[in-house]
Formats: sequence, structure tokens, C-alpha cells
Amino acid sequence: MKVSVIGAGNVGAMTAMRLVEKDLCDVELIDIAAGLAKGKSEDIMDAASVIGYDTKISGSEDFSAMKGSFIIINTAGFARKPGMTREELLSKNTAIVKQVGENIKKYAPEAIVINVANPLDAMTYVIYKTSSINSKKVIGMAGLLDSSRMDLAIARVLNKPVKKIDSTVLGTHGETMVPVPSETKVAGKKLSDILSDNQIKEITEKTKNRGAEIVSYLKTGSAFFGPSACAAKMAEIILKDKKETITCSCLLSGEYGIKDIYLGVLAVLGKNGIEKIIELKLSKQELSGLTSAAAAVKELINQCTI
Repeated sequence: MKVSVIGAGNVGAMTAMRLVEKDLCDVELIDIAAGLAKGKSEDIMDAASVIGYDTKISGSEDFSAMKGSFIIINTAGFARKPGMTREELLSKNTAIVKQVGENIKKYAPEAIVINVANPLDAMTYVIYKTSSINSKKVIGMAGLLDSSRMDLAIARVLNKPVKKIDSTVLGTHGETMVPVPSETKVAGKKLSDILSDNQIKEITEKTKNRGAEIVSYLKTGSAFFGPSACAAKMAEIILKDKKETITCSCLLSGEYGIKDIYLGVLAVLGKNGIEKIIELKLSKQELSGLTSAAAAVKELINQCTI
């Protein structure tokens, strides 16, 4: 199967590399910057015999190269800089993402789309509207990354292997994300049975601020190792029809009392994209947080000129 990755920056190039190194699919890397996608794709191919993969990657400046793609992963957009919120990216990235959506509609209207561009939930909505693709096939990558970040925060507090931890983070990929301690477990035990309320509060705040923390360290860009791993993982679940449950940004149609908003929720992914949205029994505080997150996304969407 063919997967196209739009944007050959750090996240896009790393996502493309992860896909071919796993022998999952052939990849088309697309970027409007002259020679960028071609140069990076050729560089990745130079490692084929060393790493040992037979899949191929090619690079192009032309959106028409996405024709025939089963999945399209959009990473095109400006990255955050120190002190910048995801919301401040809105005006810059809306124009870029609109162009991506329009070209998907033109060249690959049957594809499943995974969006990584920020502010993620609003930009995923922009792709959904401009591509005219069924909402079940337009997905935002966010909750998987945020849940992984919460896993790490817990692992560091408890000095436990990160593989033993299963966190759930809903809501936006931003300041209004909703870590859900009630659905988070460590080696099968509830987080609340292991840590104090104050410790859990510190972990949730650490999770919310993790993206900004990494930006502050990097100074010239934002995270790309983690986001690329999550985008590649989502593509793998879909390509292999694994029917795996993860948190991702989906268009809600009444779940949690929310409609016509992309928001991070638990969903089953498979060959058709979003196979099923799973509605959890949230506490009043968690549900209130999710409602506030939806309002924040709605405000951003209203500012987009689609």
C-alpha cells in the first residue's frame, strides 16, 4: 500500500522514515520546497540495505504525487516557537492546511487522512471540510502522544517501566487537554490507588505542559520524535486493520453531548479509519473539562476562514 506524507520537515521526514523502516508501505514524501522532499527521500533510501527494508520512498514537489494513496499523513504547517501557543499558529496554518485539504479532494478523495498540523483539532476540522472526505476517514493525531507523555510522567514518579502504564488523555491537543486519571492504570491498578491526589495533579499538569516544555528546550522548533512515532503507529494500525483502541481526534456526533467538533476521544481504528468511538463514563469534573475543551476548539474553528 502507498502512504503519502505531506511536509518534509522534521515530523514529516521522521514519519516517512519510520514507515519504510518498518516495511509497512511505500511512501511518497511531498513538500512544495524545491528539492527538499526529494533530497530527504533519497537520503532515507541510502539506508535501505543497512537497516534492511525493501519498501521504497520517493519525493516530490507536486501534490498530484499523492494519487493512489491509501493513507495521507499531513504534517505541513509551521511549528511552535518558544512562548507560542498552538492557538497562535491558527492563522498561519489554516491557509496551509486548506491547500492540503483541497489537493486531497482533487487527487486522493478515497484516502484516509491523519492530520498532525497544529492547532491539531481545529486543523483536522479544516481538512475534513476542505477535502469533503467522510469524517470517519479524517483523524487527528494527538491523544496517543499526550497519553504517551502521561505514561512517561507517571513512570518517572513511580520509577516503573513505561510499558506497565496505560494512560488516557482526552480533549484537545493543547492547554485544554483532559488527562483522565480514572481511566489510567499502572500494572492493572488504578492510578488513584497508587498515588495521592496532589501527585496526580502534578502529573496531569506535567502532561498538559509537556509540549511547551520541549519547545523551550529546543528553542528553534517543536517535538518531532514523539509525534512521528505516533503518526506512524496510527498508520500501522490502519494498514494492518488491527482494530486497536487509541485516543485520537474524531468528529463527534453527540458523544458526551458534543456535536460537529473534532476532539480527542477513545476510538477503534482499522482499515476503514475510525471504526467506532468509545464513550467513557467520566466523572463530573472530567466531563466538565471535556466540555470546556470542545468550547475552546469551537472558538478556534469559528476563527478559521474555510
